[in-house]
Parts: sequence; structure tokens; C-alpha cells
Amino acid sequence: MQAWMGYGAAVTCGYLAGSIPFGLLITKAAGLGDIRAIGSKSIGATNVLRTGRKDLALATLLLDSLKAGLVAFAFTWFFGREIGFVAGAMAFVGHCYPVWLGFKGGKGVATYAGLLPFTTLPGFCVAAPVWLIVFALTRISSLAALSAAVLVPPGAWLLGERNEVVLVGLTLLSIFVFWTHRANIGRLLKGTEPRFGKSKAKPEA
Repeated sequence: MQAWMGYGAAVTCGYLAGSIPFGLLITKAAGLGDIRAIGSKSIGATNVLRTGRKDLALATLLLDSLKAGLVAFAFTWFFGREIGFVAGAMAFVGHCYPVWLGFKGGKGVATYAGLLPFTTLPGFCVAAPVWLIVFALTRISSLAALSAAVLVPPGAWLLGERNEVVLVGLTLLSIFVFWTHRANIGRLLKGTEPRFGKSKAKPEA
């Protein structure tokens, strides 16, 4: 019974924490209006960067990561690693589909990245270098995110991750990342996805 209560609390608290739209709140507080009216209309850090405020984009990135990481850490502390992972995963869902914004949120990359170091170091050890290398070579944020997402589940397993809940969860979250990036995938296939530093347009992520 206690375990089921833990899972229920993880799902609820994780989702609500993930639903906090930091990108929207930060840009509105800075007097920049509604971030959903520009660019990709996302509330994530990449779209915040379109305002020209790198400091606000960095703050959004950190907060979107921490809202998944901290809730995962808290539930891991009280209930164990598997329930902690569920809490972090639900923060990802909440970020992508926040109840406060009509279930229209971000694409989940920062929240996915944020839960990894708190729940599966093997997964983090795959995601971080893959994202950095692909982005350094291509300057395409979405391609870096998709590359990391597809390699995290098998890479984590190869590095010793054996928890079935975590491995299945990583697989589902990676599939989810591809779903939230379906428009980006279309542009990548057409060769029209923008690159950082190559034009005024910033890539969606």
C-alpha cells in the first residue's frame, strides 16, 4: 500500500511541478510579453532565446531542468529510486502538457536532461557528451536532442543500468522526445532546420 501511495504522489507532484511554465513566467516578469506569441510558440529555453535575452534563456534552462531533477531527488530520498524516476518522468510530461496552459507546453529536453543525473548516472553519461558533440558539429539543437534521446536507453544499458523501470522509462521518454520534435524532424529531413550562428532564426528544441 505504501508503495502505491508513493507512486500516486510521484505522478501527481511530478506532473504539477513539471507544469510550472518557467519560460513564460520569466519572460512576462521581464516585460517581454507572452513567449507563446513568438517563434515556435514553445515555453522552453530555446524559444526564450529568441527574445535576445541569453540570461533569461539560461535561467529557463536551469529551472526547467531542476524542476524534474529536484522532484526526482526528493521522491528517491523518501520512496526509492524507481518512484523517484517516475516523479521526474511525470515532470517531463507536465512540462510538455501543462494543465495551466491548456496542455500546450515545451518539448521536454531540459526536463529529460534534468532528471538523468538524479536517477541514472549511466543515462546522464550518455546524454551529456552526445548532445555536446552533435551540437558542436552541427549547431542544430534539435538534432543534438534527438541524437541524445535515441542513444540514452541502449547507452545506459551498456554502461551498467539494469533497473527495468528506469530502462523502460528512458525508452518511453525518448520516444516522447521524438513526438514533441516531429515538426523539427520534418525540417531536418528537408534540410531546412536552422542552425545556431548561421542565421537570425534560432532552432526549435
